Amino acid sequence: MSTDAATPSSHLTHFEQLRFGREVIQVEAEALASLAKRLDRMFCDAVELLFACSGCVIVTGMGKAGLIGQKIAATLASTGTNSHFLHPAEALHGDLGRVQKNDVVLALSASGETDEMVRMLPSLRAWEIPLVSITGHPNSTLAQHSRIVLTLGPLREACSLGLAPSTSTTAMLAMGDALALVLSRKRQFRQEDFARVHPGGTLGRKLAKVEELMRPLSVCRVAAQSQTVRGVLVSVSKPGRRTGAIMLIDDTGSLTGIFTDSDLARLLEREQEASLELAIGDVMTSSPKTIAVGARLEEAVAVLAQCKISELPVVDARNRPLGMVDITDLVGLVPSTGQFTCASTARYDSSASTVPFQAPTQRDRA
Repeated sequence: MSTDAATPSSHLTHFEQLRFGREVIQVEAEALASLAKRLDRMFCDAVELLFACSGCVIVTGMGKAGLIGQKIAATLASTGTNSHFLHPAEALHGDLGRVQKNDVVLALSASGETDEMVRMLPSLRAWEIPLVSITGHPNSTLAQHSRIVLTLGPLREACSLGLAPSTSTTAMLAMGDALALVLSRKRQFRQEDFARVHPGGTLGRKLAKVEELMRPLSVCRVAAQSQTVRGVLVSVSKPGRRTGAIMLIDDTGSLTGIFTDSDLARLLEREQEASLELAIGDVMTSSPKTIAVGARLEEAVAVLAQCKISELPVVDARNRPLGMVDITDLVGLVPSTGQFTCASTARYDSSASTVPFQAPTQRDRA
């Protein structure tokens, strides 16, 4: 078989490749700009309908539109709107049973005439399920069966044949994101809510509470400030991977200071062995940096980074230690650039949101 027909495309120069790649992005960008201008009261009606839904927002679509629908359903679910995806072909073979009377269906079809989608419509109408459609054809069968129609407007697919879903799916995704994120804001979805449904990975850890990742008090080194340095070092050893700091408390159990391995090294380097017989309260770092139980872990990361310390005691409302956040437990929050990136860093330094990490110095705990 001759391959002559394929030869021209295989010899695209870098210039031609870049030109076409930029054209694809430009076509889709222009479509999105046009779509943004098209939003009208119908979009608001769709938001209100989805917001009032007491059941589940069921997203459906076939082919590439279905893949976009899966992403939209995931975005809705992760930002406060109960949602799942329903495959149209599977719906016709029993999965329509997933649809309940208090649900709303969000249907995606560029043509509005996709066979599997159209065949679902009589059942949805019979069950009086509200239908919101995202389509490029406002007079299509899907649109005619919909309570609310979100029209994508005239679109030109970005592929050279004008056939492969590209511009249309990009527009669908943008419309779905707009719905999901407006709903999220309307629900007053907070960072705490986001953390609840994103417990895994680096993102989940950053949004977690400090008590979820701190070392509990049972594995931390704690001593009375009245003990001698030598006595503390001998008496507060812990099995396993220990933290490099000892939390010191007064008679009421309140945190009064901290003594680190660096503090000990400094005494020895200065040949101050006699200090080992002093009360540890005399050589500790008084009023150390702490973080309150219930604070987000990203706040703890910001304190560690900006104060250049390795350990951060977690305290209750009466300043009693509950545990310790240790920098070695947070390595998953340090990107490969060697920086801590924290959304809340502005709480400690309004001039920057990204703080370069530096190794702790011996007495940077003012």
